[in-house]
Amino acid sequence: MQTDGAMAAASDSEAGTQWAALAGVTTALAMFGAAQGLSYPLFTLLMQRQGLSPALIGLSAAMMPVGLLLSASFVPAAVRLVGARNLAVGCSLIGALCFLGIGYLQNWIAWYALRFLVGVVINPLYVLGEVWALSLAAPSRRGRVMGVFNALMGAGYAAGPLILIILGASGWPPFIAAIAGFCLCALILRAVSSQLAGFEDDGQASGGIAGFARLAPALLLAVLVSAAVQQSTYSLIPVFGTGYGLPEAKLAALVTALSAGNILLQIPLGLMAERFGGRAMIVFCALATGACALSLPLLITTPLVWPVLVVMGAVGYGVYTMALVELGSRFKGSLLVAGNAAFALMWGAGGIVGPPGAGALMQAVGPLGLPAVIVGLDALLVAFALYRSASRRSS
Repeated sequence: MQTDGAMAAASDSEAGTQWAALAGVTTALAMFGAAQGLSYPLFTLLMQRQGLSPALIGLSAAMMPVGLLLSASFVPAAVRLVGARNLAVGCSLIGALCFLGIGYLQNWIAWYALRFLVGVVINPLYVLGEVWALSLAAPSRRGRVMGVFNALMGAGYAAGPLILIILGASGWPPFIAAIAGFCLCALILRAVSSQLAGFEDDGQASGGIAGFARLAPALLLAVLVSAAVQQSTYSLIPVFGTGYGLPEAKLAALVTALSAGNILLQIPLGLMAERFGGRAMIVFCALATGACALSLPLLITTPLVWPVLVVMGAVGYGVYTMALVELGSRFKGSLLVAGNAAFALMWGAGGIVGPPGAGALMQAVGPLGLPAVIVGLDALLVAFALYRSASRRSS
């Protein structure tokens, strides 16, 4: 029989193992995020050098999100077929091979197919990274864990362009950096694989993405709204600033302020989720995002716009972080995988409908179109979330 001291030591060891696995997963996904963050400006610069039009450059950039969107529904089946660990490690290595091919071919037509394939293989990394983080985190600490996870992912993406500044966009160095990021992701995931939860073997029927949508439509709407708001804001805030006469140098700083909030404030939001719950925090973040958007026309030419943008970047993405926390608290096993795959699908859909819709309204009514879209989407989310909560209480 174990003594109390031995049982405590075993418990401490188990907790330490969970934290080690979490650290490994988070580090691996940050490496992958840096590689992906590097790729966007790299391709733009290379295609500009080849004299390609902005339309062709934009179409090439869309190949990765299209790959993400089309592959989302296949992730749960792939997990059941080959196992989560093998799928993640294999996709990391295929991603490295894609960037090897991209660097070797230097052919913009071939890049379309390869960037689409990159989108296909990174989707399981998104899904499984979040599933592992949710599964490994203790329920009482899930909010802060997901806050740290998303903050470090954001930092990884932000590090990508910095790496490109250091290495330059000529020759093999930037491609080697991207390949190294994917290879390090594979190595780290393989090293911690013995501690990753075997949720793919739970034998539970999930019903796939369609089945999950019937169980948690409010969570999927939250992801759709977060994606549409975030990507519309990042894409069009410089256009919004131009409409109020801001100089070009300040336009880039507007996006930087949004990114800073996204990175710095996810952990405090996660701690708040542990105290108040994911559902309540989804509503809070949506209301705060709408309030920030309403204040933009009044503050855009004043110094107060900077703290507003920092908060707006945090709570806008915070809707997604809070949805993840709520997902982890309600679902386990195969349903958790299906839920994360559904999240990936809705994130892609939000990115497709958000920026074009906001851009069209801005063209029709001027700069006020951007805050109008943001407020409208967040109001829709709050109304539906409150309706679902009332329906659950009445039933």
